[in-house]
Amino acid sequence: MLLQRITNRGIQLGTVFDRAAIRHPASPVYLDHDLDISPGLGRRLTLTELADLVDDFASRLWAARLRPGERIVIHKSDGFDISLLAYCVARIGAVPVLLSPKLDGGTVTELLRRIGRPTLLTDEAKLTHDLPPEVFNLSKQVLAAAGSYPGAVSLASLAGCKRVPPVTVPQKLPALITHTSGTTGLPKLAVQSGHTILARCRPQSVLLTPVGKKEPIAVHVSFAHSRMISGAALFALRGHPLILLRDDTPQHVAEMFTRIPPGVIEAHPNTLLQWEVLAEHPARPLAKVRCFSNTFDAIHPRTVATLLSASKRAMPFFAQTYGQSETGAITARTYTRRHRLGADGRCVGRPFPAMTDVRVVSRNGRTPTKESPGHIEVRSGGRILTYLGQQERFDQQLSSDGWWRMGDLGYLTKWGCLHLLDREVDEIPGVSSTLEIEDKLFTRLPELLEVIVVPSGSGIPVPVVCTRGDQPLDRARWSRAVADLPSLADPLQRRLDELPQTATTKIKRLELAKMLTRQQKGR
Repeated sequence: MLLQRITNRGIQLGTVFDRAAIRHPASPVYLDHDLDISPGLGRRLTLTELADLVDDFASRLWAARLRPGERIVIHKSDGFDISLLAYCVARIGAVPVLLSPKLDGGTVTELLRRIGRPTLLTDEAKLTHDLPPEVFNLSKQVLAAAGSYPGAVSLASLAGCKRVPPVTVPQKLPALITHTSGTTGLPKLAVQSGHTILARCRPQSVLLTPVGKKEPIAVHVSFAHSRMISGAALFALRGHPLILLRDDTPQHVAEMFTRIPPGVIEAHPNTLLQWEVLAEHPARPLAKVRCFSNTFDAIHPRTVATLLSASKRAMPFFAQTYGQSETGAITARTYTRRHRLGADGRCVGRPFPAMTDVRVVSRNGRTPTKESPGHIEVRSGGRILTYLGQQERFDQQLSSDGWWRMGDLGYLTKWGCLHLLDREVDEIPGVSSTLEIEDKLFTRLPELLEVIVVPSGSGIPVPVVCTRGDQPLDRARWSRAVADLPSLADPLQRRLDELPQTATTKIKRLELAKMLTRQQKGR
């Protein structure tokens, strides 16, 4: 991790767009939606306009008596202005706390209680339809980024206030708080500093080395995700034209990409899975893509092969990264068209030299292997400082010599590649890897949109499947596909929207298993 300690002066989030605008003043940012805080700006902006918008709303926050070091919770209706408001908060030296718009009111209430009377920056829609009145008692003050609501200070009412200079704070201090996916319960609040955010940008910059800086980058990542904050900063400072999507439905994306063809696409794995249909779209919206990339979570080989086949570039590649909200990207692997459809999807690559490191710790005294996987532990300059309000829980995952336990099971090959088999909490006795089973089913059954293997009370794993267009599953094809796999119960077919999901569209496996158990008991 030597490179992460050299010349890491922090990222200074509050002035990212100022610096980007100086370097690339006319570089465009395309949106598929209007900004709630400034709908009049339209959907094609420049970095200069974004820098001015951040300056304007940071000054409004200052006029609302927000000051350096305070925690400002941002929980508003979905849109890129969630991310922009984080930069605004950072510009006045305060600490943005991003809560996904997909979180329900009860979860937001519990997190506000854990944070300890922060300022809540929300909007009229959230206050009217989603948040309970209790949020006013749990907040120092409530601000409305868009619209108005009784008891809340409207940022629109502060338009025209005096502009204030950016506040510079030590980069070792907390600079950003985001939440984990919450797949195992109430989300944890992950605290980052300016140093850790910059450390996360460096591995991602390595992955972009083969990509020209004029290549447009299309991003569909939760606007409240830590990756959006570091990614938008990195891409803007490099001068890439940006395409930022709120709507991930394939037809909408096809229209957007046909009009503004991207050279790079980054999205959550489940989003890329849905976009496989774009490979057959007559407008060829993926034809000019040089690089596809996923954020942290497992990607299925079928998705990789399908998307690469849709590009008409000479040497397109897929950059798969492995990491989590607490660490940033830890390992990476690149795929090209030379890789077979049946490539091992459990291989998530190698660490970034001098930036990240990986080890696998035995659970039984034997060297970890596929048959006997161990605990995956990592080191990275991008690791969070703590879990807000849960220091003991943070300490449980951090060893005395600085290794962070990921909560995943896997092993290292003799070539140094990390193989990810399962989350510890998702391990099923007698099954070497549920993720491997799912990879094989996706490859063998192209009609599958989702397949999740979960435990059952009978001891036999249950596959839950979703198909494209909710077409009935062909049971004969299914039987052939599972013939050489570990024993599975009969598949349960569901609509995708029936499955519990996180803010980043991951399926909550534990919650799904409990839901199925309740349904069976109710029969």
